[in-house]
Amino acid sequence: MKITHKLIVLAVVIIGGITSCEIDRIPETNLSDPSFWKTENDIKLASNYLYTFLPGLPQTSDVWSDDAFGSGPNPISDGTRLVPATDGSYNTPYRIIRAANNILEKAPAASDNGVDPGIVATYLAEARFFRAWAYFSLVQRYGDVPLILETMIETDERLFGPKSPRAEVMDAVYEDLDYAIENLKSPSELGGAGYGRVSNTAAMAFKSRAALFEGTFAKYHGTGDADKHLKLALDAAKACMDSGYHSLFQSYFGLWQYEGEGPSNPENILVRQYGKDVSESILFHNAQRNLETGAANPTKALVDSYLMKDGLPMSKSPIYQSPTEIIEVFSNRDKRMEATLFKEGDEYIATQPTFNVPNLSFQRTGFANRRYANLTDWQNSRSFIDYAIIRYAEVLLNYAEAAYELNGQISDSELDMTLNALRVRAEVAPISNAFAATNGLDLREEIRRERRVELALEGFRYWDLIRWKTAEVELPKPVLGNFYFAEEFGTAVTPDVDENGFILLQSGENRSFDPQRDYLWPFPVNELGLNPSLEQNPGWQ
Repeated sequence: MKITHKLIVLAVVIIGGITSCEIDRIPETNLSDPSFWKTENDIKLASNYLYTFLPGLPQTSDVWSDDAFGSGPNPISDGTRLVPATDGSYNTPYRIIRAANNILEKAPAASDNGVDPGIVATYLAEARFFRAWAYFSLVQRYGDVPLILETMIETDERLFGPKSPRAEVMDAVYEDLDYAIENLKSPSELGGAGYGRVSNTAAMAFKSRAALFEGTFAKYHGTGDADKHLKLALDAAKACMDSGYHSLFQSYFGLWQYEGEGPSNPENILVRQYGKDVSESILFHNAQRNLETGAANPTKALVDSYLMKDGLPMSKSPIYQSPTEIIEVFSNRDKRMEATLFKEGDEYIATQPTFNVPNLSFQRTGFANRRYANLTDWQNSRSFIDYAIIRYAEVLLNYAEAAYELNGQISDSELDMTLNALRVRAEVAPISNAFAATNGLDLREEIRRERRVELALEGFRYWDLIRWKTAEVELPKPVLGNFYFAEEFGTAVTPDVDENGFILLQSGENRSFDPQRDYLWPFPVNELGLNPSLEQNPGWQ
């Protein structure tokens, strides 16, 4: 059911060299050995190398946002970061692009050796998917970036060219994804043996993600043709929804457990796969132990965004009561909250089988992250629970937001097939236009709220603040945690608290966001030195 890890490792050796440094030094054109690029297996090995770049679990990226706080302040979140000398966020995507370009140029030769052109097209589609993925990650961070769509030798002048406009780069992303949608296999065609490879619905889903980002960025930052991108996002999400291959998994908590793994979970669209067990653990992660010791502790801002069961926020709900103890924070709330945060009575770790109270030495916000919690994995210090990089819930949210941003409204039927489908699983009352009007709710904000809680701690929040142009409002706010229930938390650690008794992790006076600078990331100093035509983004010195 898993992509063969041994083949992936072999592909790394053949296509990329032994180490990342060696990869950086090997021109792509060196891979022209006449004994290679002859068979389907050759092309598959080359393609498998691309899969090694699938992102790992986003254990710490949410500390960039207002949803999580780690063991200390984060320089991206609080506005204190400096221009780096090097940055994998810039270099790694170009390694993917080089490898993809290499496949796109050399794999077609296999057709001359009897490989079915349809099979070749499938692997070309995988390469174009990964190239699109890499370029979108660059645009997300840096805006305009150099656009390189063919392999080049190290001395080629085009490697030292200026940045291309983000609109041109995004057009290339869409062109690659359209080819991928047309030529990749469907989930049923991949079957169990091909599970883990990129499908045509993964390309649809990713196109909806990329186009929604660019459409809302254009709309709220006043750049580009917002409607063009939003229409692409809407159509791509709808195509994925209409494909019939995906639906929601019955258990939200189970999405981050072994029960949610594999093609039997129709919510999985694209996953990063890990090993099978301790005897077959070529790839594994240790997410639970990292989260247990405070890598990404949920904040009050995130917890407060979870609705009451009646579909209303705490400030409007008649069933909300101010908690007098920690367990009451979970009373009558969206079920996704207790699936995301540990509460008293949950199975925990070997040294404390049942969870009681967050340990403020590590879980500094007074809220404990429950993702990937598994007692056996904790004991083994390694987990093989797959990471769902794209899941169907996101597609539903992409559709709802694109529809509203494009049309300024969303119908009740569209709400039913998107937000309300998620609320059924969360045991939250549905929303309608009439419900929103009666209760004074802003539908745009409710769509955004639903996205925040459904995709909580999956690495989306920071980028949502960036594209909505709300980072300048949200990130300078003080970072707060749970109410400090002194009798329950004890006195082993006495945190700072604000005037209302909530745990204070970082005051607003120590946080900033410069809207003239911080909506784009700085190019690494070394890259500016290597390419004099590459101009630094505004405001970064």
